[in-house]
Amino acid sequence: MLTDPEFLKRLETLFLLTRKVLGGSMRADRRSQKKGSGLNFADYAEYHAGDDYRHVDWNIYGRLEALVVKLYELEEDVTVHFLLDCSPSMDSKFLFARQVVAALAYIALSCHDKVSIHAVADKMTPLLRPAHGRSKVFPMLRALEDAPLEGKDTDLAACADEFQHRVKRPGVCVLVSDFFAPAGYAEAVKRLKWGRHDVFFIQTLDPAEMKCDWKGDVDLQCCETGAHRKVTITSAEAARYAAAMKEWNDGLQSECARRGIGYVQAFNDTPFDRVVEIILRKGGLVA
Repeated sequence: MLTDPEFLKRLETLFLLTRKVLGGSMRADRRSQKKGSGLNFADYAEYHAGDDYRHVDWNIYGRLEALVVKLYELEEDVTVHFLLDCSPSMDSKFLFARQVVAALAYIALSCHDKVSIHAVADKMTPLLRPAHGRSKVFPMLRALEDAPLEGKDTDLAACADEFQHRVKRPGVCVLVSDFFAPAGYAEAVKRLKWGRHDVFFIQTLDPAEMKCDWKGDVDLQCCETGAHRKVTITSAEAARYAAAMKEWNDGLQSECARRGIGYVQAFNDTPFDRVVEIILRKGGLVA
């Protein structure tokens, strides 16, 4: 499945596309507020005893007879954190979601970024501790291959809160989910943004979920909580279902745009590499 040679070949093709389109980086560009001896010029400062004389701007000294040193921005290591929805509502989309995460994590590891993966449902559990380098590709793929569907509910806010407690340093946070949570998604959005992470959402959907083809008296059971509800479905109810589904998904997209969160909607009948290619062409994991 995720460790098949054919799948690995498709991952390598996507990595080559990354190098062509993005110059070899999947993550958002993050520069430290600290100043030091990096590559990108930031500012000047007055020279003090003990400063590195190699950073003195001798051109300014020749014009103004003032000793100043150049300051540079430091690029900090950033971890790309993947939050994968493993709740039972993801059943028909689970392989597709894992393929998308595997592809993005493969690219990040190949680009020398750190990667961690967490399962989210009614709570958050680690699937892959922070890893670095191409040698961690197979442990990453095996972790995703063995990931189970679990939990009795989807609580994105609780998982976002737990993520904030565990991950103190700002990084890139990629949440892959259908976003079908009883309490909604707004609180999770706010909590992830509070941590000053660069947040990116990939909403994975099944076309069959977008409409209701059932008619008559039915006994519905929630795939997560197990709760039953008897309802009578007419054409009017089916139309309201489709409208409510569209309103929910449009609301998520609007919330992401309002808060500066990168967003892609992906259906599981689309090849996973096509979805990743769209993300690459949009500029990678940035808003």
